Amino acid sequence: MTSLPLSPDTATFTGGAVFLDYASLDFGDLDAAALYRVFPDLTLHLHTTPAQIAERLAGAEVAIVSDLHLPAEILGRLPRLKLILLASTGTNAVDLAAVRRLGITVCHCQGYGTHAVAQHTLALILALTNHVARYSALVSAGQWSAADRFCLTDYPISGLNDKRLAIVGQGELGRRVAYLAEAFGMQVSFAGLPGREGPQDKIALDELLPLADIVSLHCPLTPETAGLINTRRLGLMKRSALLINTARGGLIDDTALAGALREGRLAGAALDVLSQEPPPHNHPLLTGDIPNLLITPHVAWSTTGARQCALQQLAENGQAWLAGQPIRVVS
Repeated sequence: MTSLPLSPDTATFTGGAVFLDYASLDFGDLDAAALYRVFPDLTLHLHTTPAQIAERLAGAEVAIVSDLHLPAEILGRLPRLKLILLASTGTNAVDLAAVRRLGITVCHCQGYGTHAVAQHTLALILALTNHVARYSALVSAGQWSAADRFCLTDYPISGLNDKRLAIVGQGELGRRVAYLAEAFGMQVSFAGLPGREGPQDKIALDELLPLADIVSLHCPLTPETAGLINTRRLGLMKRSALLINTARGGLIDDTALAGALREGRLAGAALDVLSQEPPPHNHPLLTGDIPNLLITPHVAWSTTGARQCALQQLAENGQAWLAGQPIRVVS
């Protein structure tokens, strides 16, 4: 992704900038120089608890957050706050109605993790179709060493070249996944969300689900899409189908998915996100007895290159706001 040039002229900013949860973005492998050029007085907190937010932002004009939630109650106690920079594409971490009322500008990052998330999406698909974890477990258990022939074929591997992939979400990420899937010879169709079927190249979701071998979610979480994949829609899918989610956990009814997998009404699912993160120990998808379920801990976005790109975009967004021409504006 092309970066915007950063001007040294912004080095005069002294309004107070605070990054509340820097460790959520930098795992010790990033270069924050660009951000410091824009905000020389930047205060970096590796971690901040919800109880510490108001105190740490008390004198700041700029707040930078990666994973923390900024509710209306806290925002209303920060009269100096003028700008919130989100180190993410999602905007549900901020009460948007409150920031509009308070006159706070919110800018987020865009597209920084497209390649990373698309790569992880295909990795999850391949992990399910090629039974990677299952075969690795057989080898670790000594079953290959004890075999009477050169290979194990306990789990039939399914090729992707004849499969139909339904992608829910036709943004930059959905299109990138489509590009990679087509390289595997898959037939790609985009689903139209209920009430927003849109262009002619989309098929209504309820019409596409019975046709799809794999369904991959890449749409935002909104009041309209919350619980999108529920008991009824899982019932529309083939028993041999796979469900992939690298978008937002709230798109899926967790209990419904657990039931479908246990009862064999769905062949498998691979998720990088859950409805609550980190999930409680009693989360319905973490019971350990659900067959053909793979879960990774919200890591699809987190390649070093993607996170460095997000850091660069934070600096670009800050500089543009200081110049009076904010970019990537949410509110």
